[in-house]
Amino acid sequence: MTSTYGRGAAVTAEGLPEWLEPVARASETIEPHQLSRFLPPETGGRQSAVLVLFGDGPKGPELLLLERAGTLRSHAGQPSFPGGALDPEDGDPASGGLVRAALREAEEETGLDPAGVQIFGVLPQLYIPVSKFVVTPVLGWWREPTPVEPVDKGETARVFTVPVADLTDPENRATAIHPSGHTGPAFKVEDALVWGFTAGVIDRILHYAGWERPWDRDRRVPLDRRA
Repeated sequence: MTSTYGRGAAVTAEGLPEWLEPVARASETIEPHQLSRFLPPETGGRQSAVLVLFGDGPKGPELLLLERAGTLRSHAGQPSFPGGALDPEDGDPASGGLVRAALREAEEETGLDPAGVQIFGVLPQLYIPVSKFVVTPVLGWWREPTPVEPVDKGETARVFTVPVADLTDPENRATAIHPSGHTGPAFKVEDALVWGFTAGVIDRILHYAGWERPWDRDRRVPLDRRA
C-alpha cells in the first residue's frame, strides 16, 4: 500500500529488504497504548516527528541515531532519533506534514539526503509530558545511504549508527532509573546510554517485530540528576 504525501514524501512498504518486513507489518496494526503509557492529550501539545531510519551496514541491519550537544539547555548529551517540531513549511500534519518534518529535520541535523530514504510506515502519535511534544515516529529505510555528520555542532555532538544485533544483545540492555523514580528501557551501545523516549520506541519496535531476546530487567542503571 502506498500513500502519497506530496513533495516526494510517499509512504510505501514495497521493495523493502526481507529483514525489515516484520517492522512494516507491525506498524500497520500497533496501537498507541502498545507503544507508551504517555499518550497525547485531546488538545494542546506541539506537533513534532522523528525519523526512525534503518539501514544495512557492515554489521548487518542498523539504526541511525545522534547525540545532542552537551551544552543544550534540555536533553544535553542524550542520544535520540533525528527529528523536531513541525514547521509551517511542512504543511498540514494530517496530510503528510509530519513525514516531511521528519525528513527535513534529519537532513538539517545529519546532512543525509532525503531522496535516498524510503518512508515505509508511520507509528501512532506519542507524548513527552516534560516538553509537551506530541511526537510521531516515522519509519524509514535508508535505500541509498549518504554520508552523515553533525551539521550544527552547537546542537549535535555526533551522528552514529547502531547495529540492530547490538540493540537485541541482552548484555547491552538494562532498566534506566530516573531521579524522579520513573523507570524505562535502556541500551548501552556505541559508547552511549540510550534511554527515555528513544529507548522506549526502540524497545517496542524490537518487541513487536519479533526481534527481542530475553534480557535481565533487574539490571539497573541510575541516571544523572541532571537528565
